[in-house]
Amino acid sequence: MPPSSSRLILNGLSMSQLEKFIPKKWKQPINNEHIMRINLLETLKDFAGRGNLSKAFEAFTRIRITAASHDVVLDSFAHIIFCCGKVKALAQGKQLHACAIALGLEKNPVLVPKLVTFYASFSLYNNACFLVENSNIRYPLPWNLLISLYVRDGFYAEALCVYKQMQSRRIRGDNFTYPSVLKACGEMMDVDFGRVVHSCIDACHEWSLFVHNALVSMYGKFGQVDVARRLFDKMLERDAVSWNTMISAYASKGLWKEAFQLFVEMQEEGVEVNVITWNTIAGGCLRTGNFKGVLELLSRMRTQETYLDSVATVIGLGACSHIGALKLGKEIHGSAVRGCYGEYENVRNALITVYSRCKDLRHAYILFKMTAEKSIITWNSMLSGYTHLDCAEESAFLFREMFRSGVEPNYVTIASILPLCARVANLQHGKEFHCYILRRAMFNEHLLLWNSLVEMYARSGKVPEAKSVFDLMSRRDEVTYTSLIAGYGIQGEGRVALKLFEEMNKNQIKPDHVTMVAVLSACSHSGLVVEGQKQFERMTSIYGIFPQLEHFACMVDLYGRAGLLNKAKEIITKMPYTPTSAMWATLLGACQIHRNTGIGEWAAEKLLETRPENSGYYVLIANLYAAAGCWDKLAKVRTCMRDLGVRKIPGCAWVDAGSVFSPFLVDDTSNVQAQEIYPLLGGLTELMKDAGYVVKEECCSEEEIVEEIG
Repeated sequence: MPPSSSRLILNGLSMSQLEKFIPKKWKQPINNEHIMRINLLETLKDFAGRGNLSKAFEAFTRIRITAASHDVVLDSFAHIIFCCGKVKALAQGKQLHACAIALGLEKNPVLVPKLVTFYASFSLYNNACFLVENSNIRYPLPWNLLISLYVRDGFYAEALCVYKQMQSRRIRGDNFTYPSVLKACGEMMDVDFGRVVHSCIDACHEWSLFVHNALVSMYGKFGQVDVARRLFDKMLERDAVSWNTMISAYASKGLWKEAFQLFVEMQEEGVEVNVITWNTIAGGCLRTGNFKGVLELLSRMRTQETYLDSVATVIGLGACSHIGALKLGKEIHGSAVRGCYGEYENVRNALITVYSRCKDLRHAYILFKMTAEKSIITWNSMLSGYTHLDCAEESAFLFREMFRSGVEPNYVTIASILPLCARVANLQHGKEFHCYILRRAMFNEHLLLWNSLVEMYARSGKVPEAKSVFDLMSRRDEVTYTSLIAGYGIQGEGRVALKLFEEMNKNQIKPDHVTMVAVLSACSHSGLVVEGQKQFERMTSIYGIFPQLEHFACMVDLYGRAGLLNKAKEIITKMPYTPTSAMWATLLGACQIHRNTGIGEWAAEKLLETRPENSGYYVLIANLYAAAGCWDKLAKVRTCMRDLGVRKIPGCAWVDAGSVFSPFLVDDTSNVQAQEIYPLLGGLTELMKDAGYVVKEECCSEEEIVEEIG
């Protein structure tokens, strides 16, 4: 049968029969204009998302021409205004705003938040605020947006002002209002208004995790950690932010014991620890001197596959620099390079510090030279490395180079170089720095700097000058007093040092373990045995300081100088520490002075057991055995020195030649003026002899001992 236009036989069914099974909506005519508008809107969204403003405007124009309702126009407005903010097209965005006004859409609840965000992206907050205030919108979204934008950009007072306007219009805040408002209160330290907001939350707001996290954070910033902890304990549920916030509150107040305990509880409850919390706790370990704990935490971070960021790297490098862990520091350096943050300024500065503190000045200087933009912290890191190792010439050269580069030294720069001036007897440079400080008012309030001046003069033997600086200081701490007490102690002015210590106590400045070392040392140098013994006993009972190895060493020196050798021996044998080579040498030297061969030989044997590298200790032992006629033991000492490879470090002195310090070694003839220097030195030696100064010859000299062993 031939096919017909009206009837088509398909598998035994006619078209009329098939049409009965077709849904009615499939039979409706297709609205091509509607599909076109949908496609145009999708195209506009795509162009706006990619920041292609010109193409987005073309699509927007087509939509306006073809749109039959405001909803489509509003949607297109929202997307293209977002694009204007994204590509920083202020003029075009203002044109769109004008167009919205012309269409009567400027107060539309959909469009107002978009316009607020647009103007805020250009910091045109007056425009954004005007839009919100004149929108007559009764729900909090646009107000929340404006408050959060103010807080984001640090305009906390303005954020609180907007919140107060919102409250005056009886617009109730929600879960998105209060976190921003509470943060603004915390940043401004506005305790009173923060409490008002807290009362408002308690009175008319259902419990919210985000809001209560913000409350804990606010009270933490106020320093009211007890209130923050009560809120934390009462929380119906907690997330990682809750724990992090409370730990950070403790950390900000230096309450590291509580922070560490909370960190343990956090892990016990199975809360995932993020890198911020790890860094906070690791930083706490660094601040409290638990350097091993820092490195253990970093190791745990890596085993738990937590990303080590630049902050963790800087903390780890700080721990390595304190304990001299060069190998581990290099491993962290490699990790920083692999993590692509080895070029960060704070990481680079920490690397310079760790290499220099670990005596690897070559690599420290390479990193320093590789740093293109050197900040004052970079210069200080390198300079501190040189001063730490008493590299006077390199420090002076680097300091001059810093000046020539146009970088002005700060108080840390001066404070790091002043102690070096004292250690290498370069008081002239120290006085120049003193003048530099006096001419700059910005240094007046930096106690660290003035403490360094006191220490410099005191260590250089210029105690009157140190006391003058001390008297001029309006504020003093335990470091100030300790430096001056140590200066008087070195000069044998033990009574004056003790009087100064009493003044320190009257001013309610609590001594630390370093202060007690200075006090005990002052008593030792002045022969004040009874006073020294009293101060040693008061350490624990009054000052709460448990005696450390340095304090016991001072007591050994105190009793040894006074000839109380049995008391000195008792201190060494009963103290809860292993005696150092220096302590045995102190006792041995005292025995030699007071001619106590019995204890002296015992101390000599103990000193030999430590196998010291200091050649001077072997000379002490040799002199004791020589004076006692113990030639076999003397030969044993020489054999021990030869086996250990102990060598005499040449004696070195600096002579101030006016513009520069010149070093001189024993029997050094490399100086170009050696032919003139040594005849003059010989003449000075003769003058000393004429004045009654004689060389003590009954004992072996250090040079003789070393020469005999090869």
